[in-house]
Amino acid sequence: MVDSSWLVERLGDRTAAGVAAAIESLIASGELEQGSRLPTVREFAGVADTSIGTVLAAWNLLRERGLIETHRRGGTTVLAAGPAPEAPPFPGWAAVDLAQSAPDITLQPELGEALLASLGDKDLNVFGRDHMTSKLRDAVAPSWPFAPGAWTTAGGGTEALLLATAAAAPRGSLVAVDEPLSPGFLDTLRDLDLTPVAVAADEEGPLPEALAAAIAAGAVAFVFQPGAPFADRYAVTAGRAAELPSVIERSAVGTPFWVVEDDSIGPLAGSEPPSLGAVLPERVIRIRSYCKAFGIDVRTSVIGGARELVDRSIRLRSFGVGSNSRILQNTLAHLVESPAAARSVGVARAAYASRRAALLAALEREGAVARSGEHSLVVWVEVADEATAAVALARAGMYVGLGSKSFASATPVPLLRISVTQLPDDAERVAELAHAVAAAARGGTREFFD
Repeated sequence: MVDSSWLVERLGDRTAAGVAAAIESLIASGELEQGSRLPTVREFAGVADTSIGTVLAAWNLLRERGLIETHRRGGTTVLAAGPAPEAPPFPGWAAVDLAQSAPDITLQPELGEALLASLGDKDLNVFGRDHMTSKLRDAVAPSWPFAPGAWTTAGGGTEALLLATAAAAPRGSLVAVDEPLSPGFLDTLRDLDLTPVAVAADEEGPLPEALAAAIAAGAVAFVFQPGAPFADRYAVTAGRAAELPSVIERSAVGTPFWVVEDDSIGPLAGSEPPSLGAVLPERVIRIRSYCKAFGIDVRTSVIGGARELVDRSIRLRSFGVGSNSRILQNTLAHLVESPAAARSVGVARAAYASRRAALLAALEREGAVARSGEHSLVVWVEVADEATAAVALARAGMYVGLGSKSFASATPVPLLRISVTQLPDDAERVAELAHAVAAAARGGTREFFD
């Protein structure tokens, strides 16, 4: 029988996923040979100082992968490591999201353990509603960049952004926005009867003088993307973020000007994006979405900031009676604190950066003019005509985003927006995409009546 202490020494993360991953690695390397008998669940749990349920869950994961088998009298033994699974065939470009920055779900963490952990909470099914459970608040508070006056939760990041923006800006108002905007946000502003005022940016982020001009024009709020996940060339620096509060204090004297910080990619950012909340806690509401990092079905984003705006957001959600399931909130809390989930997010972050770099390099080889922000999930390509280029790519099954859908102001040149999150890790496929995009960017297609 394999010695429990020997096995424990080779563990990192002691969650079910972490234990299973460590044993799978030992099997793949040959350190655990076919026929090796694993310790009993009870014995191993005691030596590893973890629960029997965690070990059972790990054994189940290994069993599902065909790496171990359990017999009532013979215990649990290691099976032969099978050949590495073949990569699935390329599904075609029409199946790859190049427009909306939907995440690659194969890079997201397993949800099973987090969901199971949430089911043991003593407050489950207690009558009433928790706009934010204590577990979730305790999990996210240490990394929140300022002390919020109040907390709540919403569904995905899109819902949270809609609620916070509606709370900050009455219908018919002007709203300052830093560009490029996230996919679909211009449509959200139209739905809310709000008019965007573009805030220009340079390589460090939104320009102070541009924000001052937007406030002078009558903007009542500023929707700010501190992580710059859709930027065309910049990443917001701490220095630039430090300049903006004084602009607001000087330009919005005596007016209820609000800042909505949209942290739409959450843990995928790597480090916490800068915030204006430390200086302007009574003016700032911050949204952190976890869907791209942990999965759309976690369906829980966190809102924290000025109490007045948080309370308004709560009232705007289903007339104040809406709330997120405690199960989903505590599932998110588990994921936020899980080392295994953090490793999965780190792998995804590195993969997205690699895919962005690969597409930029391929486009450069094709002679296309393309750019992207340091932390961006998209690549921007200059084209002769936006609609013509998009139609040409659509004929090849490549559906990309239109630059005009992300800018409130006119851009100097037409642009296409290409999401990198689902790009295949295949140089030939990326080269194929780059070739098609470069050809479409040059234009040349003419329409004829007869």
